[in-house]
Amino acid sequence: MSAHTPKRLLLSGLLVSTTLAGCQSLNRKQEGGAIGAAAGGAIGAAVGRANGSTAKGAILGAVVGGTLGAVIGHQMDQQAKKIEQQVSGATVERVGEGIQVTFASGLLFDTESSTIRDLAATNLRNLAKSLNEYPGSDLLIVGHTDARGEDSYNQALSERRANATADYLVSLGVTRTRLRTNGRGEAEPVADNSTEDGLQLNRRVEVAIYASDKMKADLGRGFTPER
Repeated sequence: MSAHTPKRLLLSGLLVSTTLAGCQSLNRKQEGGAIGAAAGGAIGAAVGRANGSTAKGAILGAVVGGTLGAVIGHQMDQQAKKIEQQVSGATVERVGEGIQVTFASGLLFDTESSTIRDLAATNLRNLAKSLNEYPGSDLLIVGHTDARGEDSYNQALSERRANATADYLVSLGVTRTRLRTNGRGEAEPVADNSTEDGLQLNRRVEVAIYASDKMKADLGRGFTPER
């Protein structure tokens, strides 16, 4: 055995430990700070898909890590606090270097409808205000349904609801090019569809908020994020 073997084994152990720690951190809410550079876009997107969450996959796939990720994370901390204070009824979660905002479908739409309810206007207006205050982010809006009814109907309904939410935000001044939409139908449940409570939780719209490529490029050149 070479005299260098123990050192190589030690370095290998450290590398494995660091990699595992980085992967585990992707499954936790992040309160600012950086995710290691090894936990980049491909790993983040894979973790999101494995967790059955298109929204989380989009956020984790945009992770950059390092000092740049720390700056983005700090701004997302600030924005998340404001959204939580101003958008009643929504669940706000810090994920990676982004934010996930989840609306119960009944908060935005009547049963089997994709027309925004009048009562939802204040919530979306306050969300749009925050998005316009922090213009450096991009968004993915994902519609979900419960498992009742035909798969094809649920898929189409989830797409219409995601598009309706995006259109409404655009009408409130959010730039269209910042938005993407996706309908997942009944494919990504977060609760048991055999119970009424579970069905209600599965009917939802998720808004993934993460740094745009322009924001990352500007920060990389030392520019202050637009506010």
